[in-house]
Amino acid sequence: MKPTVYVETTLVSLLTCRPSRNAVMAALIEHTRAWWQHRRPMYDLHVSDLVIVEASKGDTDAARRRHDVLKTLSVIPTSAPAVNLARSFVSHLAKPPNAADDALHLAIAAVADLNYLLTWNCRHIANAEARPKLEALCLLAGYRCPIICTPLELMGE
Repeated sequence: MKPTVYVETTLVSLLTCRPSRNAVMAALIEHTRAWWQHRRPMYDLHVSDLVIVEASKGDTDAARRRHDVLKTLSVIPTSAPAVNLARSFVSHLAKPPNAADDALHLAIAAVADLNYLLTWNCRHIANAEARPKLEALCLLAGYRCPIICTPLELMGE
């Protein structure tokens, strides 16, 4: 059985976006595409209905490219326990209201008992200072927190 991965919206966005002249953005795109090409087959990938909603926003052509990737992945519906866990993250960590969807991504992955949450969102999700607190809140609620990581961290040895 393959390890399970929740693919957060930032990963799909960078996977399907046009090339960038910005050196940092170009590197993130390159790392994302390398992970997708070389490491993706080793995992069972999942998204949520929230990822599908977020990926459908913005430029029509970009949304179509994101949809083409997403339609190949398993979709986890948002559940009441995930919504409650996300609310706990936001309230206990004093996250701003705009971080509610980010908290919901993690909560969906935790409630679904996935192994990893793959993201480039280092502000609200893959944040070294927030990780221990998020893990503790998951445990208090009776869930195992997925390993929160970027494609660089999940590239293997």
